[in-house]
Amino acid sequence: MGFELFIAGRYLRARRKYRFISLITFLSVAGVTVGVMALIVVLAVMAGFESDLKKRILGIDSHIVLERSDQRMMGYHRLCERLKAFDGVTSATPFITTQTLLRSNVGIAGSVVRGIDPSDTDLEIQGMGSVGLTALKALDRSDSSDIGLDPALPGIVLGQELARSLGVIAGDVIYVISPRGMVSPVGHMPAMKRFGIVGLFETGMYEYDGALAFIHLDDAQHMLRMGRTVTGIEIRVDDIYDARRIAAAILEELGAPYNARDWMEMNRNFFSALKLEKTMMFILLTLIVLVATFNISSSLIMMVMEKTRDIAILKAMGATDDAVRRIFVFKGVTIGFLGTILGGALGTLLCLLLKRYEFVKLPSDVYYITTLPVQLDWPMVILIGLSTLVISLVSTLYPAGRAAGLNPSEALRYG
Repeated sequence: MGFELFIAGRYLRARRKYRFISLITFLSVAGVTVGVMALIVVLAVMAGFESDLKKRILGIDSHIVLERSDQRMMGYHRLCERLKAFDGVTSATPFITTQTLLRSNVGIAGSVVRGIDPSDTDLEIQGMGSVGLTALKALDRSDSSDIGLDPALPGIVLGQELARSLGVIAGDVIYVISPRGMVSPVGHMPAMKRFGIVGLFETGMYEYDGALAFIHLDDAQHMLRMGRTVTGIEIRVDDIYDARRIAAAILEELGAPYNARDWMEMNRNFFSALKLEKTMMFILLTLIVLVATFNISSSLIMMVMEKTRDIAILKAMGATDDAVRRIFVFKGVTIGFLGTILGGALGTLLCLLLKRYEFVKLPSDVYYITTLPVQLDWPMVILIGLSTLVISLVSTLYPAGRAAGLNPSEALRYG
């Protein structure tokens, strides 16, 4: 094995008359380096976006939602205490959700109104920052801030985009119109109630900021005439990736008519699209590495043509076909290995610089974040390195096989 490595090393350091082959070898290393670096950086950025989106979504939505088929859950206080006893559950809070129309003096907009208990907002609503949490606390009239509203008026917290579409700010009064009203002699009458805007929140995601509003749980029960019932219970767990198992355990104990959905099931389409996009990006960027390995094959083929006499002499001295084959395989794999190491080092360094110094800025009016998110996925980095080495190895098989198949007598006669 040392003999083959020695010859392969000598061929890598081609003499002056093989300068063109050395240039192709250099370009092969550079191509593999650029391909590996691009793969690591792009996939790290995509992983950063996915992680940031996941944090924002799970900051607003719960890890598990427990509901009944009739959407009327009674005795929810005892049920919450029962759920908190499950292993891995950190909190369980009741909620009411309904679709409504919001009307102000200048506009009207559809909204999803969620009734919550403000005392649990520290645990349940983590994606809107300190300003939004303060606004949610103000839903409790005993903790209401002095913004010129009637203390007897129930409060509501709107998303920034929703407030902008309605043309309102904190301190204004709006009407909440719900289709779940009452039946009168003249027909079904929607429920309409005045609310005072006690604050606004911003998550950075238009889906929430443009359609979501929060009111007190008691006000939601009163407006929707639900009595002492709720829509469901939001559950948070220690490990978000253990949510499915916990949801199954809850369903096994409670049984019908309860239904538990974890965050992966509720956002299945979104995260599946992200996973597919990441996979396709990996495949497309791997083509860069594949093109670079064509240079490896080209340089090896040219080396075989230039070294025909040398190969014939080696065979005449007793070198076997396998030994000759290994010489060129070692040379090609060494090129791929150098490119992989350099590309991995440069890609990792660039990711660390992007994460630390945040010198790539994003327009805040287009994206929900202002800097490029980067998250290095070390298993993916290892997979990229191994894939590159395998592709480099495959690219050497044809040139190495051609070298091993040379006939020494013919090569010496015509070489």
